[in-house]
Amino acid sequence: MSNLDSFVTSSRPAPKSLATSQEIRDRGSTFVGNVFSAASPEEARRAVRHLKHVTHGNRPASHEIAAWRCMVLKPGKTGLGGPDDFEVVSGYDDDEEQYAGGRVLKVMKAEGVIDAVVVVSRWYGGEMLGPVRFDHIEMCTREVCHTFRVKDDMATSVATLTSLDDILASLRAELASLTASKPPADAEGSIAGTEGDASTAVAAVPAKKSRPSYAALEESLDVAKAKRLITARENSIKSTKVALQKARAAQGT
Repeated sequence: MSNLDSFVTSSRPAPKSLATSQEIRDRGSTFVGNVFSAASPEEARRAVRHLKHVTHGNRPASHEIAAWRCMVLKPGKTGLGGPDDFEVVSGYDDDEEQYAGGRVLKVMKAEGVIDAVVVVSRWYGGEMLGPVRFDHIEMCTREVCHTFRVKDDMATSVATLTSLDDILASLRAELASLTASKPPADAEGSIAGTEGDASTAVAAVPAKKSRPSYAALEESLDVAKAKRLITARENSIKSTKVALQKARAAQGT
């Protein structure tokens, strides 16, 4: 419990694995990969220590092979200068499995994974595997890197959807307030004839509407569906803006 206690007393939340690979078993040895978010090499090392001493504390791995890539500020920079103020800092730890950390880092670079640390744990089974062990290490790394990128894409998509929802709700509320004052018949006809979902029902939409939940979408990791929803929101915003322009014109504003 001493190892666990040292992390429990920390004010920071414990590192959480974002993806775990399938186990690969070969002649008694077992390989499994995990990926954690890491904004700095210090965060990366903390995640490795947590995995080694807490997660695997009761069943220590023979090797905890790790590599990280983090986007950090260059010394003396503030970040206000744009992308040139940042650089990718990378590193690895073989944990006595010679050359293995470099293999993990190579796959991370190929997969374009940044702000993450990948740890491939190996439990040695008593028989030397030779070069094939690197194939297993790279396969575990590739699997968790793929999941990490998909989750990152989904998080970005959900953030975009949430922002678009707020914009659309604001536009619909403004349009609803204008149409509630009963504009002239020709103006009503113009609004009703506007293309898109916002034109036909927006006046009846309450000014305050609960924000859509994307929990199920995030769980599914269906990035293609998320992108389709983004396109739909963008189209709704465009049509609502058109209807709003016509409503303003009808009100003489």
